[in-house]
Amino acid sequence: MKQMALFFLLTLGSVGTGLSQTASPDCWPSFRGDPQLTGTSPVLLQPPLKLLWTFKAGDAIKSSPVVCDHLICFGSDDGFIYALTPDGKLRWKYDAGTSVEAAPLYLDHTIFVGSLEGILFALNAESGSLKWKYLTEGQISGSSNWTWSADSKRKEILTGSYDYNLHAVDATTGRPLWKYESNNFINGAAAISGDMAVFGGCDGYLHLVNTDTGKADDTINLGTYIASSAAIRGGKAWFGNYDGEFYCVELKRKKILWKTGGGGPFLSSPAILGERVLIGSQNRHLFCYHAGTGELIWKFKALGKVDASPVIAGNLVVVASSDGRLHLLELDSGKEIWVYEIGSHITATPAVTRGMILIGAHDGTLYSFGPVRQEPE
Repeated sequence: MKQMALFFLLTLGSVGTGLSQTASPDCWPSFRGDPQLTGTSPVLLQPPLKLLWTFKAGDAIKSSPVVCDHLICFGSDDGFIYALTPDGKLRWKYDAGTSVEAAPLYLDHTIFVGSLEGILFALNAESGSLKWKYLTEGQISGSSNWTWSADSKRKEILTGSYDYNLHAVDATTGRPLWKYESNNFINGAAAISGDMAVFGGCDGYLHLVNTDTGKADDTINLGTYIASSAAIRGGKAWFGNYDGEFYCVELKRKKILWKTGGGGPFLSSPAILGERVLIGSQNRHLFCYHAGTGELIWKFKALGKVDASPVIAGNLVVVASSDGRLHLLELDSGKEIWVYEIGSHITATPAVTRGMILIGAHDGTLYSFGPVRQEPE
């Protein structure tokens, strides 16, 4: 319960800074739930769960779903962006022309999502009609994020591309504002901390970019590529790299506070709540570290790689593994309390809202799970 109270205090703090559109019981608006990419939901899950419904797309679903304003949205390798009703019925779909692996961003009744052709689309959430599109010169694999402009008069969309650049565009018009060039592909999403965008690249650096100017505040050389996204809280960033090292960095001083080794390649992005920070690894484990010291608290061994990012929901952890299983674990102990065998490879991150967990799989199906017994409204 202390961790839940802490979550609500952190949520209130983010609203106070003007970064709205964070996770709520009825809304999971982005890849990790909020601009800081913390991977936390205020929902209290009530296992055991049951399969509520499924929706079949035309090809694999590697895109993590988002849910907001009674709309479920995700992309597919069949080249379409799908929008569903809460009971899994098709509302609209948009032909992006090529595979969509990135998770959408839901902001101001607009869906922002990139494709492997390198196009960032802005779609009307109600109708699926195109508002604008912006072309990069490389594929977009990671989710977009957003921040306020320096004068707080407009919202800006930040998107990384395989053209080595982090692109900033006007959320309303798609007009380019600035781009920051790294030295290799950008695979993950940029996390936002005040006027700083934080992301790792395939160049082996953690990049700290001023969102007002598009210029680097600094870079930190970590020696090997960073395929996933960082989670930010209290001026610190947590992230893993492909060599199996997991880091905590103080952003103001650009200082590595601690790192661990031997974790196996990290493609998953971390989730953080209270003193616990969790991340999945290709060595089939989900690791739970002490956020302040890096001490290993517990680890859970799955039957396949854990490339999907975990979500902390109250006192439980939701995580999928490549062997096709969806797990619920106790946050305190790592003990598995519920599992469902989907039977198809999973790399997408789940979305967690009131009464529903959504997850896509490589069999082209979006799965919806909920409690066996619904609580009265």
